[in-house]
Amino acid sequence: MRFISYAAVVGAITGLATARPSEPSKHLRPLLEKRQQFPQGQPIDAQGNGGPILGGTNKELDLQNPDNLGAQATDNGMVPNFKWSFSDSKNRVFPGGWLREQVVTDLPASRDIAGAQLHLNKGALRELHWHRVTEWAYVYQGRVRVSAVDEDGKNQVADLQVGDIWYFPKGQAHTLQGLDDQNEFLLAFDDGDFDATGTTFGVDDWITHTPRSILAKNFGVNESVFDTVPSKEPVVSNGTIGSANVDSPNGMLEGNSSYVYKLSQVDVPRAPGGGGTLAKVDSCNFPIATRIAAAIVTLEPKGLRELHWHPNAEEWLYFHKGQARATVFLGGGLARTFDFRAGDTGVFPENSGHYIENISETEPLVWIELYKSDRVADVSLTQWLALTPPDIVASVLKIPRSVVDQLKKEKQVLIAGK
Repeated sequence: MRFISYAAVVGAITGLATARPSEPSKHLRPLLEKRQQFPQGQPIDAQGNGGPILGGTNKELDLQNPDNLGAQATDNGMVPNFKWSFSDSKNRVFPGGWLREQVVTDLPASRDIAGAQLHLNKGALRELHWHRVTEWAYVYQGRVRVSAVDEDGKNQVADLQVGDIWYFPKGQAHTLQGLDDQNEFLLAFDDGDFDATGTTFGVDDWITHTPRSILAKNFGVNESVFDTVPSKEPVVSNGTIGSANVDSPNGMLEGNSSYVYKLSQVDVPRAPGGGGTLAKVDSCNFPIATRIAAAIVTLEPKGLRELHWHPNAEEWLYFHKGQARATVFLGGGLARTFDFRAGDTGVFPENSGHYIENISETEPLVWIELYKSDRVADVSLTQWLALTPPDIVASVLKIPRSVVDQLKKEKQVLIAGK
């Protein structure tokens, strides 16, 4: 029988301090796996640093967030939280559905975008209203009827299905109705402080706070007509699906003025890198969308959204399916890794470097990226290096020139997993 001395084991383990922790040699891997406890929800690394949690803790959250425990040795410094789960949001229940939000008070780093999930039962109505901010939405279950009127009296009534998007500029009058038995969608607004006073204006709320005599004069009806208007804004209420035909003498909102983009009818090609699809929906193909730009991404198992940054806006994310890992680099040696699951939202500060990895072996990762901008823009780290004089890159990074020469000059947006 062959014996390995204690000194040899200790020397082998401590010697890893200069090696990459994510790539231990094959003969040491079984030993390291026994010592590393991040997957078991304990902050103990491969060298035995750290120790078990002995006080109160939420074990399930620890297991879901190994990177919060210190799993990535490349993380450094005090980086604020960039993650929030809709499961931590307060749910508001209504006769016709429910609503839960993520605003700046939930995630202080999310200053540009606030998000919400809204569920409508069949026939249920999001009441007649408007906002002082832009509204953007993506249907991920069921069908939704949207109706809107602009300042010139042009209108639009459209039925949207899974994958479709609507966009209402600030101040535009609109309402929503669920058409299938169960309907649900993601809402986003171009102000993180969406719950601030004076953000949303409901018609019934306005009517109940206007003298009846004024209402009668304005609408040309008897005052008693308004006896049954709800005294409190209902947000969502039950309703009946009726006709969608409303002709305006002033014309329809269509073409470049349309408030809807039917992504469900677009054939989205595979993204460069071969790891999935990325559909951009911004002012380039949806002209009305000048305040919120979007990308809807599907990343295959083990795939990688390449290292990049966004030069024009902070990035707000909603993870719809799967499990992800992302490291955010803030400059000045600051970096932090986050674990995301379906239902989580996140925000990456403007110009911060980052990647997103699908950590599942079998399940696709689906998420939505939103920017308070008229377009989706990103700078690829690999492309930048590949299009810089190679001797400069090799000298700065202290890597072989031959490695630099192999870098791809085209963006590899979604890199296929191996």
